[in-house]
Amino acid sequence: MRRSATGLLVAMAGLYVLAGQYLGIHPAIGYVRAFAEAAMVGGLADWFAVTALFRRPLGLPIPHTAIIPENKDRIADTMASFLQDNFLTPAVVARRMQDMNLAKAAGEYLTAPASGDTGARIRAGAGELVAEFLESLDPDRLGTQVRGGLKSLAARVEVAPLLGQLLTAAVADRRHIPLIDSAIRWAGLTIEANETLIRNMIHEKANGLVRWTGLDEKLANSVLDGLYKLLAEVLVDPNHPLRDRLDEGLAQFAHDLLHNPETQAKIERMKNELLDNPVVGKWWLSVWERLRGGLIKTAREPGGGGLSAGFAESMAELGKVLRDDPRLQVQINRFARRTAVGVATRYGGQIVRLVSETVRRWDARTVTDRIESAVGRDLQFIRMNGTLVGGLVGVTIHAAEAAF
Repeated sequence: MRRSATGLLVAMAGLYVLAGQYLGIHPAIGYVRAFAEAAMVGGLADWFAVTALFRRPLGLPIPHTAIIPENKDRIADTMASFLQDNFLTPAVVARRMQDMNLAKAAGEYLTAPASGDTGARIRAGAGELVAEFLESLDPDRLGTQVRGGLKSLAARVEVAPLLGQLLTAAVADRRHIPLIDSAIRWAGLTIEANETLIRNMIHEKANGLVRWTGLDEKLANSVLDGLYKLLAEVLVDPNHPLRDRLDEGLAQFAHDLLHNPETQAKIERMKNELLDNPVVGKWWLSVWERLRGGLIKTAREPGGGGLSAGFAESMAELGKVLRDDPRLQVQINRFARRTAVGVATRYGGQIVRLVSETVRRWDARTVTDRIESAVGRDLQFIRMNGTLVGGLVGVTIHAAEAAF
């Protein structure tokens, strides 16, 4: 495309010289010469403008040229700011989470048919003793007492330090890696599902000149390709720097759960909201009754798999509650949304800083080559269009001069 644009410019120069040889033959030759002359001016001007984006024209130290190499660090900061302002702000995360019903999705998963459960084996004598003991108790009273005891016990237990210890152990043993891989895949699918939104945002942020030249579309393609490439690299490379940052973020979150009073207070408040929900109380009663029945069946028939079946039925019951109770869905979704917003608020800066530092580490030639390979073909069309538009303007001016 660069050779084609240059060839068109050379053709206009040849046409200008040729037309100058035959000006007296016919008045139309003047229009041809005016077209070629203005086309050369337009082509040269656009050649200079396009070249000045990536390098110094003819190697001359002209001010405000080699714009991309000279402003590489500013481009990195701008990309990071764009990512933070449009993807990792609490408002954006909350807005995206607003449309997600995680509780209902979990309920539908729990109510799906399950397979592969096996019952626990106990000794026949001890099983019979347990079965008779459970049958001798009043189910309603016992269920209410169990519910109250579990609620009281859960209210006294500090959940945040426990979660902090579990998260710390998971990170230390690398058991969190499958979860991170799933989150990366989910991020890629989310970006893919919202490509139109991202393109519209870039189009709105771009100035008039960028939209007129069509660079906003190429910039959007570059941003999306960069995000997909980054996610792919993180997914396949277990030693990617972003994984280290994520590990640091999880470790920091685990530390906050263990030592930060504000974080602990938030977790405790959410826990108490769940415990006070009457639907949760009903679920506890249902769980206990099914668990009691499963224990009795398993105690009398050790090979029957009753305990596992009872547990599976309890999970299915929980799934039905999550799937069918809008109030509980609102509460759980609010908890998930607050958690996501908190993560974006606390660790969003670290993520965008990684993007900025990565681009800053690229040398100027790498940045220039990557951007030019993405949009350079269309930039050469700008040169060709400038040549032709300049020629048409020249013909118009010549016609005006001839008329007046």
